[in-house]
Amino acid sequence: MYDITNILEPKTINEALEMLSNNPRLKIIAGGTDVLIKLHHGAMEAVELLSIRKIKGLDEIALMEDGTISIGAMANFSEIFRNDTVNQYIPVLAEAAVSMGSPQIRNMATIGGNVCNGAVSADSAPALFALNAILKLESTTGARMVPIEQFYSGPGKVKIESGEILTNFLINKEEYEETTGNYIKFSNRKALDISMLGVAVVCNSNWQRFNDLRIAIGVAGPTPIRCKEAEAYARGKDITEKTIEEIGLYAVKSSHARDSWRGSKSYREHLIEVLTQRAIKEAVKRAGGSKNE
Repeated sequence: MYDITNILEPKTINEALEMLSNNPRLKIIAGGTDVLIKLHHGAMEAVELLSIRKIKGLDEIALMEDGTISIGAMANFSEIFRNDTVNQYIPVLAEAAVSMGSPQIRNMATIGGNVCNGAVSADSAPALFALNAILKLESTTGARMVPIEQFYSGPGKVKIESGEILTNFLINKEEYEETTGNYIKFSNRKALDISMLGVAVVCNSNWQRFNDLRIAIGVAGPTPIRCKEAEAYARGKDITEKTIEEIGLYAVKSSHARDSWRGSKSYREHLIEVLTQRAIKEAVKRAGGSKNE
């Protein structure tokens, strides 16, 4: 059923990095919800696995002294959406986490595996993009910090180098302080389906105008994206119905939507416009404000 020739289970990150350095062919497995499916369908053959599940500390979620939120790559989606720090400071990520599959999947799937799989439908990706998350990648030669926007290189492809393990996601205080957010997932079915579109919004406003607005979209193109044109247009604008409508249109321009078996380009563009507007309105509402007519 699974063409696995060997499984290594290190107990420390240093041990794991040494094993990976000695055998670059090892395939890292976290929760296994993506890797095991690929193995089941024959997408991988005669694979050697390096399981990082037993490494203590890789699932920790912590608020550091300088206000940075650190999320271990092995934190599963159930742990994320139930975590007090996540819900208090970055609830947009909690919303993304709870939208992920079934309870059984959320108990196994990890945020690190979700991102490293490189799928454009990864539910965590838009929220992490909107939060300007930084990835900490470790190897035997040291650590490398990579902004998440620079991590994706194409469908199913990420810029993780040979010998590296993703250990943490870091979200700096200035990225979430005095912000509200909203994540909306749209799929063909109401339950347990892969996302047709995911929109995450992080907003800093003074209830009258947008001081800062970040919009990230998943499944619109070959990688998750930030809608930079829409963000630039919104900055400093009064919060009105007209402004929010225009932001939605700019988001469509930024998205470069495409046709796929899950939906046509025109339908995706409609969803981007409508869901972006809806997410912004909810974020403004959560800030205690309302749009001006």
